[in-house]
Amino acid sequence: MNTKKVVIIGGVAGGATAAARLRRLSEQVEIVLFERGEHISFANCGLPYYIGGTIEERDKLLLQTPEKMSKKFNMDIRTRSEVVAINRERKTVTVKKLGSDEIYEKNYDKLILSPGAKPFVPTIKGLDKAPSTFTLRNIPDTDKIKSYINMHNPKHATVIGGGFIGLEMAENLHELGVQVSLVERSRQVMEALDFEMAAILQDHIESKGVKLFLDDSVEEVIGQGEMLLLKSGKTLETDLIILSAGVQPESNLAETAGLALGNRKTIAVNEFLQTSDADIYAVGDAIEVKDIVSGQDCFVPLAWPANRQGRIVADSILGKKTSYRGTLGTAIAKVFDFTGATTGNNEKVLQRLGKPYLTAHIHPNSHAAYYPGAKPMALKILFSSQDGSVYGAQGVGEVGVDKRIDVLATAIKGGLSVYDLSELELAYAPPYSSAKDPVNMLGYVSSNMLEENLKTYQWHEVDRFVKKGKYFLDVREKAEVESGMIKGAYHIPVDDIRERHNELPKDKTIHIYCHAGLRGYLAFRTLSQLGFNVTNLDGGFKTYQMAKKQLEKLNPSDALELV
Repeated sequence: MNTKKVVIIGGVAGGATAAARLRRLSEQVEIVLFERGEHISFANCGLPYYIGGTIEERDKLLLQTPEKMSKKFNMDIRTRSEVVAINRERKTVTVKKLGSDEIYEKNYDKLILSPGAKPFVPTIKGLDKAPSTFTLRNIPDTDKIKSYINMHNPKHATVIGGGFIGLEMAENLHELGVQVSLVERSRQVMEALDFEMAAILQDHIESKGVKLFLDDSVEEVIGQGEMLLLKSGKTLETDLIILSAGVQPESNLAETAGLALGNRKTIAVNEFLQTSDADIYAVGDAIEVKDIVSGQDCFVPLAWPANRQGRIVADSILGKKTSYRGTLGTAIAKVFDFTGATTGNNEKVLQRLGKPYLTAHIHPNSHAAYYPGAKPMALKILFSSQDGSVYGAQGVGEVGVDKRIDVLATAIKGGLSVYDLSELELAYAPPYSSAKDPVNMLGYVSSNMLEENLKTYQWHEVDRFVKKGKYFLDVREKAEVESGMIKGAYHIPVDDIRERHNELPKDKTIHIYCHAGLRGYLAFRTLSQLGFNVTNLDGGFKTYQMAKKQLEKLNPSDALELV
């Protein structure tokens, strides 16, 4: 092996993983790791839960200390040491020892960049005058927030940003007894989900007393942060501001060194995670990766890719050339009592790429309904209209969402189609699943759509169809209809379809719907065989009603009446 010295910049996730893997593979390589902060390999995904008190001990966040890791792996770890320049021609890095005037150079044979991503701070008038404003990235940030809460006992907090960290912070602040408002620039929380799936989470969040200000933004911080003026003209009185409006790659060091950059100023890398300088590798939240599904370059700041990349880089540096095959973007978040999860591409991405697709929604129970504790969930799959390849999936619910998203992520990675999903032999016992697992059900529904045994229409088409005077048929029971229905729909319970089908028109397309889709499918099969032109509402009235409820809050003047 020719490599003698590997220098690593950044000691969290990808950097720490690369260092440990290098040592496991070789006792000869010299490893020097520089970390700007005081801590390495800490559990940054656990930070909101320490603030909220779910994680009681701060030390539990410290997965590894510099001292223990240095001794265990025989490496030189230098914390509070900021690399301020990469001198490619000399193959050295310039290091500033924080808290002192010391500046020195360190040479390398191979260099690994793992600088991560930093919180995006939006331009807001008066924000710099508000001492109650915080971002959350590391242990010191956590300590500052925790200390502020303990000292000032805020009654109200405003979270700016409705992504994963924003939602986790909203929940944990709520757990501390703080009244929370969440302001999100887009019209939904958790942008990785599609609107109708996020709508379920939003309804749950609001049920907890959190006030959502969607399709809105903070325009000005008044005074020292005690009042916020929103773009909509609304004002919020607040005692604490948490900025969680997304992250941006820490690529300034790479840019200054003349390394090629990619999408959103990420660090461009090849399949072996080498930058435009073959002796410099980059991993983690700062780099550009390939989307496995679309093949497009993208920015995916998640923990699993960073750790996987760290291992791959170590292998490649020590002669085992290993390629990184891309990122699915599989992600999950706890949102109060619910879970939101996603993998692969959502509709927004597929539409932007102009990629034809079909989608199916189901609302199964987490396990057999007759066994105590079963909870409903919402699952969505997006797939190719040509061959059934799975493009993406999403899930929201109280129990069992994590298991299904993991299976679907595996299916995408393995190149399975929706036909294969129906054939997956998944573990079944009443406390855990049903004889036909929800993943199997997604396969059956999707396969039916491809084989034209089922034609569907989507929740977002309903209002337009109502305006055009389309014919709707509600096949639910009378009690369900009385609690709400699509305006103007004709009602025949599914069990009466055969006897009463003569009441229906054969010269119109009949838009069937039920609560969740299954009874609508049964009516579809019966009426289609009787010569009717029919289509079924994907996901049923349940999907439409929840999305409609959230749309009405955004723009009530455009919403059609639900009766």
